[in-house]
Amino acid sequence: MKKDIHPKLVTCTVTCACGNTFETLSQKDEMRIDICNECHPFFTGSERMVDTAGRIEKFNQRYAKK
Repeated sequence: MKKDIHPKLVTCTVTCACGNTFETLSQKDEMRIDICNECHPFFTGSERMVDTAGRIEKFNQRYAKK
C-alpha cells in the first residue's frame, strides 16, 4: 500500500438527538445525528404497517395457505 494516501482515522463520538452517545472510528472528531438504533422505529419494535387501501389484507387473502 502507498504511504500517506489514506485518511487518518480517529475515535469519533456520535451523539443522537434522543441523547444516546457511542464511539466509532471516523475522520471527524464528533458527529451529531437525528436518529440512531436506540430510537429508530424498526429497531425499537414500534414499527407499524400503514394500510391505506386494504393492500395487506388483499395480499394475505391471495397468498394465504389453503
